[in-house]
Amino acid sequence: MVKTPPQRVIVLIPTLNEAQHIEAVLTQLLAQDAVAGQARVIVADGGSTDGTQGIVEEIAKRFPNVELRHNPKRTQAHAMNMLLAPEFDGYDIAIRCDAHAAYPSDFISRLSAELDRQPDIASIVIPMDAVAEGNCFRRGLAFVADSKLGAGGSPHRGGVKSGYVEHGHHAAFRLDAFRAIGGYDTSFIANEDAEFDRRLIASRRKIWLDASIRIGYFPRDSLRGLWRQYYKYGVGRARNCLKHGDIPAPRQMIPVVHVLLLALSLLILPFSLLGLIWPLFYLLLLSGVAILMAQKHQALCGLVALPALAAMHTSWGIGFLVGLVQARKAGR
Repeated sequence: MVKTPPQRVIVLIPTLNEAQHIEAVLTQLLAQDAVAGQARVIVADGGSTDGTQGIVEEIAKRFPNVELRHNPKRTQAHAMNMLLAPEFDGYDIAIRCDAHAAYPSDFISRLSAELDRQPDIASIVIPMDAVAEGNCFRRGLAFVADSKLGAGGSPHRGGVKSGYVEHGHHAAFRLDAFRAIGGYDTSFIANEDAEFDRRLIASRRKIWLDASIRIGYFPRDSLRGLWRQYYKYGVGRARNCLKHGDIPAPRQMIPVVHVLLLALSLLILPFSLLGLIWPLFYLLLLSGVAILMAQKHQALCGLVALPALAAMHTSWGIGFLVGLVQARKAGR
């Protein structure tokens, strides 16, 4: 097995207003990791106004391998595509970290070692586990975010089995593969990772989900933030399907069917009580889940599961339908 020198590993962290988390993330990644201590670490900031940049500059005084870069286009896709620049030709492995997460102290070393151990894989993806910390809304959301009713049972959302997959939470890439397919599609403001994976698989390269390397992620702390997040996910998934001619997976169609049933119910209700069937069934289902969560975790915050799941399903479904219309109008 050929070991990649730490000096040929680059870590990239896209940020935008992450003052609450960025210091902890950088400390977790760098404090005890031998590879991370010698790798090049770039924080690509999209114009934060909450002090994120100042925090990174202070941390760079303690860790000389940390540098702050400005990302004028703001999106994560544009941040990651910095790696396509000629100045990074001397690097072999790229590791993507998100500021809104909690990392094990050996995260960088383990990813680098796993790519060295498996020369046939182009990318490593990992599971994310929702962290039940913070305000009541975030805690209640964390209780259900990784469930089948939440994220739909995706292998990278709380999964425990390693293996080859077609998509997951991005953690590490071979830079030659990243360059070969042109990096991320920067026209995507959400779902850019799934679109990237679609092209990576189409290029006959392999993606490995390593369930032993896990991160904690902090869900949104408000209903409005959650709605906006999942609406963007829905729009991005629609664009992805249209771009590649894919049919959505059954679990992805459930929120769309839910939205269509709600719309149909509104049309029927003025004429018949049959219009109450789906809304009442859905309300009872989510109410039952919320009560179970409150009992399971011995916390009233578990009742947040009802509005949280409703927001996730409805906003994703609306976003998907809007994305279809927008993409069709744009001729994509």
